[in-house]
Amino acid sequence: MSATTRLDLPVLLPDLPDHRDACVSRLISMVARQPGVIRAHVVGTAEPLLCLHYDSDRLTLAEIETLARNAGAAISGQFAHALLPIRAVTTEDDGMRLESTLMDTPGVTAASVSLVAQVARVEFDQRQITLPQVEAVLRQASAVAESAPQPPPTVHADVRSTSADSRSWYARHRELAWSVTSGALLLAGWLVERSPSGRPSVAIGLFVLSYVFGARDNVGHFLRDLQRGKVHFNIDLLMVVAAVGAAALGEWAEGALLLFLFSLGHALEHHALGRARHAITALADLAPSRATLLREVDGSRREELVLIEAVRPGDIVVVKPAERVPVDGTIREGRSGVNQAPITGESVPVDKVPGDQVFAGTVNGEGALVIEVSVAVGDRTLDRVIKLVSEAQTQKAPTQQFTERFARVFVPAVLIGDLILIVAPPMLGVLSWPDAFARAMAVLVAASPCALALGTPAAVLAGIAQAARNGVLIKGGAHLEALGAIRSLALDKTGTLTVGEPSVTDIEPAEGVSERMLLGSAAAVEQRSQHPLARAVVGAAAQRDVPVSEAGELQSVTGRGVRAPVEGAVVEVGRALLFVEAGVMVPLEIGEAVARLERAGRSTMIVRRIGHVPEFLGVLGLADEPRHNAKATVHALRAAGFTRIVMLTGDNAGVANAVGDAVGVDDVRAGLLPADKVDAIKELAADGPVAMVGDGVNDAPALAHATVGIAMGGAGTAAALETADVALMGDDLGRLPFAVELSRQARRIIRQNLWVSLGVIVALVVATVSGVASIGPAVIAHEGSTLVVIANALRLLRFQESGAR
Repeated sequence: MSATTRLDLPVLLPDLPDHRDACVSRLISMVARQPGVIRAHVVGTAEPLLCLHYDSDRLTLAEIETLARNAGAAISGQFAHALLPIRAVTTEDDGMRLESTLMDTPGVTAASVSLVAQVARVEFDQRQITLPQVEAVLRQASAVAESAPQPPPTVHADVRSTSADSRSWYARHRELAWSVTSGALLLAGWLVERSPSGRPSVAIGLFVLSYVFGARDNVGHFLRDLQRGKVHFNIDLLMVVAAVGAAALGEWAEGALLLFLFSLGHALEHHALGRARHAITALADLAPSRATLLREVDGSRREELVLIEAVRPGDIVVVKPAERVPVDGTIREGRSGVNQAPITGESVPVDKVPGDQVFAGTVNGEGALVIEVSVAVGDRTLDRVIKLVSEAQTQKAPTQQFTERFARVFVPAVLIGDLILIVAPPMLGVLSWPDAFARAMAVLVAASPCALALGTPAAVLAGIAQAARNGVLIKGGAHLEALGAIRSLALDKTGTLTVGEPSVTDIEPAEGVSERMLLGSAAAVEQRSQHPLARAVVGAAAQRDVPVSEAGELQSVTGRGVRAPVEGAVVEVGRALLFVEAGVMVPLEIGEAVARLERAGRSTMIVRRIGHVPEFLGVLGLADEPRHNAKATVHALRAAGFTRIVMLTGDNAGVANAVGDAVGVDDVRAGLLPADKVDAIKELAADGPVAMVGDGVNDAPALAHATVGIAMGGAGTAAALETADVALMGDDLGRLPFAVELSRQARRIIRQNLWVSLGVIVALVVATVSGVASIGPAVIAHEGSTLVVIANALRLLRFQESGAR
């Protein structure tokens, strides 16, 4: 008989970077081959599960789970992932070459290089190769600087900060230095060539030296490829062939100009992309490198300045006014306003009191704080954000994947077309051999897809960086693009559109009873209860400075209410059913107040003081109120282009409709179980992409089935960071319009860059083939278009949502 079970993938494969990882396929294959297993596959994306169909007559549930865990342990023990910073990888061809080099290394099973982020993600078989050997391959490929020994990676993750660069000025700007030298030699050769007394041999010698400096990297890569027995048909090769062709035609100045502008363009591109990289790596510099520990020595407290790595959970840290908080922890002493903008994006400082949580990287205000450390370095919220953003940089957006596939086909096609252009026109008598060769060399420059290759990753990196700086974590280019295309949105109610905790919204005393007496009597009884509604009543009394008397022993009537003696009289607080079942008649005006409040979506409490006149003191209305900015946020989302905004909740229809009307959503779905929310998402998705906003845990199934899952409160829970595609770091729904507008702007810029790049290629190819433009103008237009698309992408670093501009 067939049976089914589902297991969490992160449990089977600890620190799984992505459900599309090759290790997931290995796990499925390994489990599916076992006797008694009918089928194995993955369901969900935000919280992926391994779904196993098995023959229950041959395997028990315990056996199938043990089988899956053993397979996961075997795979985790064999394969590891490392996220490694790289150096001196400045062109898209460098990145492709490095990927090829890594993939050719025995034991390396997958490699992905992010040029703009300057990181490489490598999967390797630990039985065949170690992490130091992988790093050695990178060093041999001149892709990583020598560094001090690093700790070994955990399986699937090894994230290191690249914010510090101790190399010399020349090492950091070598490409620019060689390019400027090439330009100086080109200028000198041109002046000698134009001088009446200049000797042609001297001019050619200077041009040759200009070639050497301008083509050093390109030729070096080409020679290393030949040593490995490989030739990459890429942009570098196009430029070298074009320059050699110009020299063959005697156009030494044209060839030197090509190589000079090509190398200068890449140097400037590298510098410009460094701005976007720095926006992310600067996150690592937010947290101080030292912390002030408070230690007990001989009965007295002493402060000691230590390295942050020496701080352990449970330690006590002192943060003085205007200092950055170095740890995640809970305030034990002190009060202060803390600027949480670096983590949550909140624009104003948040008042913190004992018992509140603080995060590393935030800035203390005017008061000193004594903080108990909750997590070690590496597990802090800031550390998790840096790790996830670093991993996101290696995940390529759909448009980037398209441009890379296009370039792999396009470059060889250009070379073939160029050969035809050299041979066909002279043979047909249309052009002379020199003219055909000159045009072919110009076409090589015109057709080089540099701008096409860099436009999308530059926009993705800048978009992710700007989001992170404003309290929004977007976990990859695919999610950045997808969020910008969505027009349907589903919002959870509790904790997303509402505060997530009930509060007293209505106080309706009976005739002759004051509000303070009604609230004080209820609070006196409820202060002994732990029910959320009880805490709301006690909190309301405290906010209004209502005196609360001590109550005697509390008696609870399950599902009905509570009673306790207060100042010699029994006070009862509860639903109408508490009194009806006891045979007590509820006054008509009290019943009418209850009905009116419940129609408005309130939970109600009737308060009765036996022996008092009147006995029924009145009614309290409670509700989980909408967030103060929920209505404005829904309005902003609709203005941003969302055509359908739906609220999903497990609450009853009365409460749900009241909240839905208050915030202005288009549709309310009430009384939903988690599985029902999944069905609602599937229904919405049938009409197009849909985003789901929830708490990242309770709404995990719905988040997993949405096109983009968005979690609230990422700074306070690791689960929200790990499960969602996008996390709002602060508990602030108002960040959502910013995330959507940023994604839409990024999507527009990606499309602009794509069309500019393709348009320039088409225009230059037509101009060079027809002879309208020679190699010189083609070089200038080619490099200019590359810098234009990068500059366009970097505009995202200055993006602000429409209301803040």
